[in-house]
Amino acid sequence: MGRYIGPKCSQCRYIGEKLMLKGERCNSSKCALERKSNAPRGARPKVRRRVSDRGLQLKEKQRVRFSYGVLEAQFRRFFAEAERMPGMTGDNMMSLLERRLDNVAYRLGFGESRQHARQIVRHRHIRVNGRRVDVPSYLVKVGDEISWREQSTKTELYKVAAAHVQSRNVPMWLSFNEDHMRATVVSLPTSEDVDSRLSGKAVVEYYSR
Repeated sequence: MGRYIGPKCSQCRYIGEKLMLKGERCNSSKCALERKSNAPRGARPKVRRRVSDRGLQLKEKQRVRFSYGVLEAQFRRFFAEAERMPGMTGDNMMSLLERRLDNVAYRLGFGESRQHARQIVRHRHIRVNGRRVDVPSYLVKVGDEISWREQSTKTELYKVAAAHVQSRNVPMWLSFNEDHMRATVVSLPTSEDVDSRLSGKAVVEYYSR
């Protein structure tokens, strides 16, 4: 499974805002966007000119892709699947991205960023319905139960996640048991459950041209 291994801070600088790709580091003085607010060198135009509508659509699409940590080829596959589903393609697209196991682990606070949550999944700390799932792109379904592997509850990762259980802002489509650090998917995510800065409509507009 491919993944982006370049500098995360360059993605934030390209978008021009914090995408929280490094968790708490993004809120500290170490955040690169605090020191260098301009776009990375490769994204700077040699001649300053007005950004076209196409350019704005690209930027909004990249904002969504960078936020969820998905490569372009995989992002296009999600879009193709969203098109085949009934309903609004943009809403379907965002629902699919929200249902990724690494995103669910992030939403539950198991990792401080989606990249960290992805690593936790890849290292086989997470169970779905009691079975090992180490594929970050796995899509959870209604009724699925997400929990920690029993052996992993003795690790420092688990202790840190459990210590911050009260500060967790779990979305309504997930039911979370704080005592057992276990969650159940009670419904599919809707547009109201998605970060308001991310637009599925912009993704549709970009790929529809």
